[in-house]
Amino acid sequence: MGFLLPILLALLASVLGGLYLLGAFRWCRPGEPPLDRGPIPWLGHVLEFRRDTAKFLERMKRKHGDIFTVQLGGFYFTFLMDPRSFGTIVKEARTKLDFSKFAEKLVQRVFSYHSDHRFPQMSSNKHLMGDGLVVMTQAMMSNLQNLMLHSVGTGDNNHMTWNEDGLFSYSYNIVFRAGYLALFGNETPKSTGSMEKAREVDRVESQKLFLEFRKYDQLFPDLAYGVLLPGEKREAERLKRLFWNMLSVQKVKTKENISVWVREQQQEREEHGMEDFMQDRYMFLLLWASQGNTGPSAFWLLLYLMKHPDAMGAVKKEVEEVLKETGQEGRHKGPFIDLTRDMLQKTPILDSAVEETLRLTTAPVLTRAVLQDMSLKMSDGSEYRIREGDRVALFPYTAVQMDPEVHPDPLTYKYDRFLTAEGGKKTDFYKGGKKIKYYNMPWGAGITMCPGRFFATNELKQFVFLMLTYFDFELKNPNEKIPDIDTKRWGFGSMQPTRDIQFRYRLRF
Repeated sequence: MGFLLPILLALLASVLGGLYLLGAFRWCRPGEPPLDRGPIPWLGHVLEFRRDTAKFLERMKRKHGDIFTVQLGGFYFTFLMDPRSFGTIVKEARTKLDFSKFAEKLVQRVFSYHSDHRFPQMSSNKHLMGDGLVVMTQAMMSNLQNLMLHSVGTGDNNHMTWNEDGLFSYSYNIVFRAGYLALFGNETPKSTGSMEKAREVDRVESQKLFLEFRKYDQLFPDLAYGVLLPGEKREAERLKRLFWNMLSVQKVKTKENISVWVREQQQEREEHGMEDFMQDRYMFLLLWASQGNTGPSAFWLLLYLMKHPDAMGAVKKEVEEVLKETGQEGRHKGPFIDLTRDMLQKTPILDSAVEETLRLTTAPVLTRAVLQDMSLKMSDGSEYRIREGDRVALFPYTAVQMDPEVHPDPLTYKYDRFLTAEGGKKTDFYKGGKKIKYYNMPWGAGITMCPGRFFATNELKQFVFLMLTYFDFELKNPNEKIPDIDTKRWGFGSMQPTRDIQFRYRLRF
């Protein structure tokens, strides 16, 4: 018996230690948000959260209120669900909350990229905003028209022929490929013998890249959560190696019209001694970050316009007026339309339609690591203590974008929701009689707000602009319901549909 006692005590200590690490002994301390550990040690609520994030958080809000802490896969996440209190998170993010630690782990898991250096966003801010957008907008226009017009041909009778496709497939394909070519450059006429052959190479290579990207994109949610099956893991690794090769720094250097943004990102890492193979991985990360969400958003935008004739009519009229002001029109065998950044700034109706689309279909989870014990102050004056090592998170889709008090009739598409009576941008939205600053958050907020949001918005507007100018298009079945959102993709930006919807299009001239 004396011999067994130390063994039993050691076993008990081991079990208790394991339970401690699994979070079994964590209790809600005075002043902390309500704690909900979930049904499974360590995993907590992760299975329900993963299955349908929006539905889970709505359930937690009904149970606990506007702030609560839940266990998800070994971590404790405090979700803030009151948009009037979002300013606290944005303010504290500068000193007590950190986005990079969480992001670095995700990036390493999904893209196998990591770096010992912290690179500032100055280059991204310079080239993806303001005057830096001028050149990128022009490049996007050239590549969009190369792809869109070639897909229907330019023969004398092609304006009579209808082309059929899936709206999601078509929108994602065109916007992704044009964005890729605008950022990573074009094949040179010198290497192919002529400009037309160079454009053909661009079309073929970008199509191949897109088809492989879609395979990776479909694996992305499970890859991010680390729940891929063995065969899926092998496929993900195959695709990563493929992209590292296709987007390698050495290959990109052979192109012309490479965006200054991509070039500076590469040069910056080269100057810090980053090896080529890791730079190749970063190029793949840039491609996904810049083009993984825009194509799906283009699908939703075009679909909502097609399902709402009043919205389509208002946007089409605005597009025609902007073109008329510059003396341009889409003509058979005519020159490409020159749609500049300045022209895109004169489309408040289209801007509102884009923002309304993003409100309905963009749903990131904004997560920050807690660097030190801190307090969060709510809009009603109450304060809650948050522990170092935990995570603080916002899910704006549920907390504000679908809040009927902030956005009346939130499930209905209203293209003018973000327009004032005078036709300007509406920014006055209220909760409990209090004006809120963060009323729509598809791009995040604060210092970590997506620097590429202006380029991405321009991509959406350019795509719709050209569709309305060059094509007649319609849903094959006008009465077909709008597809549901794929709930597996909650938290990763722009949502995708559970199925495609067929449409047809033809040249207008």
